[in-house]
Amino acid sequence: MNYQWKLKPQGDQTEVNHIAEILDIDKSLANLLVQRGIKTFEQARSFFRPKLQDLHDPYLMKDMDVAVERLKTAIENNEKILIYGDYDVDGTTSVAMLYSILKEYHRELNFYIPDRYSEGYGISFQGIDYAAEEGYSLIISVDCGIKAIEKVKEARRKDIDFIICDHHTPGEKLPEAIAVLDPQREEDDYPFEELSGCGVGFKFMQAFLQNGETGQAQTSHLPTEEDNKLPAPLLQHLDLVCVSIASDIVSIVGENRTLAYFGLKKLNTNPGTGLKALIETAGIQDQEITISDVVFKIGPRINAAGRIEKGEEAVKLLISDSTDTAREWSTKINTFNNERKNLDHEITQEALQIIEDSEEEKRKNTTVLAQSGWHKGVIGIVASRLIESYYRPTIIFTISDGKATGSARSVEGFDIYHAINACSDLLESFGGHKYAAGLTIDLEHLEAFKEKFENVVKETISEEQLTPQIEIDEKITFDQITPKFFRILKQFAPFGPGNMSPVFVTEDVADCGGSKIVGKDETHLKLEMINTKTPISGIAFSQGHQLKTIKNGAPFKVCYAITENQFRGTVTLQLMVKDIKGEE
Repeated sequence: MNYQWKLKPQGDQTEVNHIAEILDIDKSLANLLVQRGIKTFEQARSFFRPKLQDLHDPYLMKDMDVAVERLKTAIENNEKILIYGDYDVDGTTSVAMLYSILKEYHRELNFYIPDRYSEGYGISFQGIDYAAEEGYSLIISVDCGIKAIEKVKEARRKDIDFIICDHHTPGEKLPEAIAVLDPQREEDDYPFEELSGCGVGFKFMQAFLQNGETGQAQTSHLPTEEDNKLPAPLLQHLDLVCVSIASDIVSIVGENRTLAYFGLKKLNTNPGTGLKALIETAGIQDQEITISDVVFKIGPRINAAGRIEKGEEAVKLLISDSTDTAREWSTKINTFNNERKNLDHEITQEALQIIEDSEEEKRKNTTVLAQSGWHKGVIGIVASRLIESYYRPTIIFTISDGKATGSARSVEGFDIYHAINACSDLLESFGGHKYAAGLTIDLEHLEAFKEKFENVVKETISEEQLTPQIEIDEKITFDQITPKFFRILKQFAPFGPGNMSPVFVTEDVADCGGSKIVGKDETHLKLEMINTKTPISGIAFSQGHQLKTIKNGAPFKVCYAITENQFRGTVTLQLMVKDIKGEE
């Protein structure tokens, strides 16, 4: 794929010099901080050394006091409470966290995860019927419910109250729940809008656990500076919150950065029994676990339960107190993940072939494909895979029973939720956010939708958004990449949206002579490079075709992230090369 390199605006030089001086760091590192809005010592302290006191008072969220009082009443009256969550990572971690905390205070408690295939995303009428039949009088939904207007009405008719904890974009009207906790609400003044679904559930539990004995909301809920702790039940489940933040690809800034920072510490030192088993199954127990490990090793395994079988099996793993039981569930879920990978590969190849065989499909600004037999559990992954080959907004549908159920993924900067909303007159239902969405449509409207969606995207997307870009933080030389430089750079973690791992560009690079193609299929490139006087090694995955560029004797430029390479007990710095271009 041909990438456009885009150098980010550099920080104000006066501010860069100031940060470099007060922190005694390289000006390039100071520039990275200024780019991230860090211009004072206190801001740098908060960035590099987050504290749990940085978390906001949960009662700043609208309806929080009402939600806590309704939960307390349910516990006092020994009502049956059902925790209801979506089948993905964010939903299952949310359910596991609330269930694990509340079971210590209440016995009449259970959880419910809808079946992806028979019920679909979010609150279902089937789930409401189950709650009514089993005598539940309170449902707490997590990571779903913000658009469940008719379902919540049905619950009210059955004398079931709802507390909704969600983080998705609300519609024009909110469900008539007892309380709606969602920082995305327009009338909500909560200071941080980008919590994960599990993050919203965490704030609910924070308010519940820090509510005074009298039941009245207090003005100071956070622990003292000396304690630097949350109530023990919250500390015990920060690992689940971290997994949700990483897997749901929400911004790792502000409150999310604090939660992810301490959640990673727990994952690395004392993970919950279920997560520990999953870490062992993924083979990452003997290394420092990063956000990237969560995204690519832990999250997909949790997701596989809901994609292949039932999401409730992931919850059973995550709430397990028994090491043996957790290992059994983890092994089972790992089997689901292997099956998921096979399905994902097969369907991706079929979808790519459809595009390859059609000149019309190749020319479009969108990819919208539908096929009966495509596994509903992996179509979202397939949509993401296709963007790697055809960089444009993509929706993959699977067809059954006269309906098409789709998963949408977008490209950088384009709001696919908004584009789908513009076609909502043709849809039965839809939901999601800027970069990912789910939708259902009657088969008779599918062709009309494809045409309208293509036109909406064509009219609103820019040429720049249709070109894959690599954002580069700054230009440096290889001389600057010292152990101290990298040691400080590592402290920028946890990385993720809003604070991505810095990408650098170095120009006037030459091959040292040892660069070569590597890998079983000979598609990767092992690089030995030099710039000015400093040689350094690098790896460029799937870029074997670039060997000619670096072997023709002319200088070239590389963009890369800096990583560590461990080999036979020796740790060296290595460049993770993202792209290579000849000097113009």
